[in-house]
Amino acid sequence: MSQWLYRVVPTRPEMPAAPTADEQVLASAHLDYLIDLRDRGILILAGRTQEPVGTFGIAIFEAPDAETARAITEADPAVAGGLFTATVHPYAVAVARGDLV
Repeated sequence: MSQWLYRVVPTRPEMPAAPTADEQVLASAHLDYLIDLRDRGILILAGRTQEPVGTFGIAIFEAPDAETARAITEADPAVAGGLFTATVHPYAVAVARGDLV
């Protein structure tokens, strides 16, 4: 199984500090989606930077091929809903604590 990384960037830079009600719904669905991927053994880790300006998030996950990796990324409700733009990249964890991989 190959590893992949998707990077998400808010389409509205102010969103992380002051989300609208609709953005909060999409952000919550995004978190639920990541938790589901984790529970299904697909997600390795996910998180976001903590800068007030220019923040972005990443998810590192497993998928058999690029097509599946893109489908996983595009199925994220926050990506599909336009809250985030996303890019997908082949990835390989080189070093990690034992409890991470």
